[in-house]
Amino acid sequence: MTNHAQRNLLHAYLDDELDLVRSMDLEDHLAECGDCANEVASYRALREGVMTISLRYEAPEELRSRLLTEIREQEKPQVEHVVVQRRVPWWSWAAVAACLLVASASFMLDLGQRRERTLMNEVVTDHVRSLMAAHLTDVPTSDQHTVKPWFTGKLDFSPEVRDFSADGFDLVGGRLEYVDGHSAAAIVYQRHKHVINVFTWPSSGSDEAPRAIAQQGFNLVEWKQAGMYYCAVSDLNRQELAEFSSMLRRQAAPSL
Repeated sequence: MTNHAQRNLLHAYLDDELDLVRSMDLEDHLAECGDCANEVASYRALREGVMTISLRYEAPEELRSRLLTEIREQEKPQVEHVVVQRRVPWWSWAAVAACLLVASASFMLDLGQRRERTLMNEVVTDHVRSLMAAHLTDVPTSDQHTVKPWFTGKLDFSPEVRDFSADGFDLVGGRLEYVDGHSAAAIVYQRHKHVINVFTWPSSGSDEAPRAIAQQGFNLVEWKQAGMYYCAVSDLNRQELAEFSSMLRRQAAPSL
């Protein structure tokens, strides 16, 4: 070999990992190369020095004593802490129950109000759509005896259809609607140039008096009567819409 031997060959030679041919070649090289021979000698001296030095670490007696003390403390029986329960006065539970009741009532009221706003928005939207889409009626006629039978077979209820032309509210016709997740009837009237849509469908619960609402620039009057929900919506002024709703209520229940 004319060059220095590779370092990994030197390590392998020291660890007796070379075969006989390579080991003899390396020994010939070491006889001629002083640098490699010195490096092998340094590695051999380092290995022998490491092997003769004791690497065991003796911990100080103080550390040993402290560890033994901690072990003994861990082995001692643990003292159970008894939790003393304090009796809560009955009026405290009553106050909590009252707060929960108030919170529940407030939540239900807010939920009902939001549902009511959603329903009113939907009714107004259907009213506006009927005016814009030129689809005001499915059955265009002023004859109440034609409008009412037209809904037979199309709905599972029979809507109230009345003629108020003598009072200035002309019957225009009727159409099918889908409101609040169910089918509904829309009975259409007209007061001068103002269209009135009366939405109606079956509703559970007791009767409710008329209630006037303003929504998105339109007037609405809603009520419950004889198991039916009614909502009249129009851009007609509130007073005349209320008068029309009163006439419809009287016709739907003559005893009122």
